[in-house]
Amino acid sequence: MNKTLVLNSKQIQQKINRIAYEIYENNYDEKEIIIAGIADNGYLLAKRIADVLQNISPIKTKLIGIVIDKNDPIANKIEVSLTEKELKNKVIILVDDVLNSGKTLIFGAKPFLTSSVKRLTTIVLVDRGHNRYPIKADFVGVSLSTTLQEHITVEINKKGKEAVYLS
Repeated sequence: MNKTLVLNSKQIQQKINRIAYEIYENNYDEKEIIIAGIADNGYLLAKRIADVLQNISPIKTKLIGIVIDKNDPIANKIEVSLTEKELKNKVIILVDDVLNSGKTLIFGAKPFLTSSVKRLTTIVLVDRGHNRYPIKADFVGVSLSTTLQEHITVEINKKGKEAVYLS
């Protein structure tokens, strides 16, 4: 199987930096925001965004993880590490690595829809544009026109070793 490099480590970091600045621009008047990453790569990406945001802004960030069974999100409970009371009137930034059909992102947003959050913003590193669900990413690292047969692989493990591939 051929793999084509779409983003290298430096390009991924540039996308993360740009997204962090966009978050700051849109939330400059907030004291605290919650960055929620969908496990596993979404959480790693959210952590990287939170780290940059801490360096460029005075906004306090709280990083949380969301655990979803991506194959069957309806049958299994979605785990969020904060209570509804802790989410009240907070700005939530929901992060995932790839937006394909929108299924994972929309189920990732579900716990926040039952809380009275101030605002919910979505971020993905790669948007494939094959949405089947009524959700979009507010901030996107890169948009790719792909076929349904092609696959995007995001590797965000160790700094300097990350990449996005198309296969």
